[in-house]
Amino acid sequence: MMPLGKMYISPLVHVLLLAVAPPSTRAFTSPTSSSSARRLGSCSSPLAMSSASPPTPTSPRSPRNIVVIGGGIQATSVAFHISQSKHLPDGSSVTILEAQKLANAASGKGGGFMARSWGDGSPTQTLHELAFDMYEELCPMLGVQSYRKLPVLSVSPGPTAKSRQDNKSKNPSISDIVPNWLDGSVGRLAPMGFGDDTAQVTPREVVERMIEFAAIDVVLGKCVGVDAEVKGEAKAVTGVKYVDKETGEERVLPASDVVVSAGPWSCNAEHWFDGAVSLPMDGVKSTSIVWRPPRDGSPVDATALFCGEDPRYNTHLECYPRPDGTIYLCGIGGSDYISTQQLQNDAFLTDCPPKEDRVEAATASFQMMSHAYQTDGELLQSQACMRPCPPDAKPYMGRIDGYHGAFINAGHNCWGIAWAPACGKAMAELVLEGSCKSVNLNPFNPSRFTAPGSRGGRGRKKKGVSVGEQW
Repeated sequence: MMPLGKMYISPLVHVLLLAVAPPSTRAFTSPTSSSSARRLGSCSSPLAMSSASPPTPTSPRSPRNIVVIGGGIQATSVAFHISQSKHLPDGSSVTILEAQKLANAASGKGGGFMARSWGDGSPTQTLHELAFDMYEELCPMLGVQSYRKLPVLSVSPGPTAKSRQDNKSKNPSISDIVPNWLDGSVGRLAPMGFGDDTAQVTPREVVERMIEFAAIDVVLGKCVGVDAEVKGEAKAVTGVKYVDKETGEERVLPASDVVVSAGPWSCNAEHWFDGAVSLPMDGVKSTSIVWRPPRDGSPVDATALFCGEDPRYNTHLECYPRPDGTIYLCGIGGSDYISTQQLQNDAFLTDCPPKEDRVEAATASFQMMSHAYQTDGELLQSQACMRPCPPDAKPYMGRIDGYHGAFINAGHNCWGIAWAPACGKAMAELVLEGSCKSVNLNPFNPSRFTAPGSRGGRGRKKKGVSVGEQW
C-alpha cells in the first residue's frame, strides 16, 4: 500500500477521511486494462423503497463537495460508494478526514464475522442480506485476501481438564467442521452454519483496499464543527471545520454535503448542528486478543466458534481463525459502558487500552478448549475497542432535519463491519439521488430521539414549538 501522503488523487474525486473531535455510488468498476468500466449491478436489495426528500439548494447535476467524517469501515464504505457512483456529478469532490489513522478503532480491532441469515426479522434484516451478498462480489474485485466463507460451531464449556481430547472422533457427524485446534475440554458441539451463509473478513484490509481502489486521498484532522448558511426555512452546509493533526491549525473544508460516520463519537454531531438532532449513544468498550500462528507452521482449520457462558472465567468466547493463521477472540466479558457525555469529551478517542484481567481470563478459557494453544500458544496482541449503541440498538441513518446536505450513518452496534457495504450503498443513494432505493431507512431516522421543538429549522419557537419567522 502506498504511503498515505503519496497516494494518487483522482482529478474528480478527492476523498479526505475526517475523524471526529470528542465528543455512492459510481457503480463498482472492474479493474481491467480496458478504459471501459463494468457496473456492478448485482448488489441490489429485494426492497425497492425510497424516502421523501426535501429539495437541495443546488441543481442536481451541479458539482458537489462531499465530506465524510470518520475513518473506519463504515465511513470508508460511504466515501467509496459515493466516489464510484454514476450519479456523482463531474467536477465533484468527496472529502473524508480522520483524526488518528485509518481503521484506528473497531475497524482495526474487530473480528469481521458476518452471517446472512442471522438477522431477527427486524428492519436490520435487509442490511445483513444485502451486505453479505455485496462482500462476496466486492472482496474479489478489491483483491481482499482475508475474505472467506467458513463454518460455525456452538461450543459448550467442558469440565476442568488439561489433557488432549479427540473431539473429531467424539463428534463423527460433524467431524469435518471440528477444527484441529479444538482439542481440549469441551462439552456439547452443535453446528450453527456450514459456510454457505457465514463468512469473515479482516476489516482493516477492506478499508485499505477501498482507499487504494478508488485512489482516495486521506488527510488527518479532527472535526470541530460545521459551517452553514440560511437557505429559506433551513440551513445549508457550506463547510466542515477541523484541526489539522500535523500542524494544529484550524481549517475549513468547503462542503455542499457532510456525512457523519464516526462510530461512537458521531454523537458530537449534536453540537456540530446546534442541537438540531439528539443522538444518545453508548460506547460499549470491550477487550479482545489475537493468538499468533502456530510456531511449527501447521495449518489452522477454518471454523468459527460461538461458546457458551463459562462461569469459571466469566467469558462467552467468540473465536475466529483467520487466513493468516492467527485466531481472534472476543466475548471476553467485563465490558464498560461509556456515556454520550463521555464520548463527547473525547473518551478513548486516542487510546483504548484492554483490561489485563480479561486478557488473562480469555487466555485461560481458550486454553481449556485448546490443548494445542495450552502447550504451544503465544499471544500476538491484546486490545480494546468500542461498538456504538443507540438506546434501541438500531443505527442512525438518514438526513439531519433542518439542514440541506447533512446526513448521519452511525450506531451500528456489533454489526457495523458486517453491514458496511450495504450502509455505504444506502447512504450514497440518499446523498446523490435524494432517496434510498436499496434499504428502507425509515426505522433508522436520526431524529427519532429528538424532541419535535428541537429539530432543525431557523424559525422562531414558542414554548419549544416552531411558530415561524413572523411571530
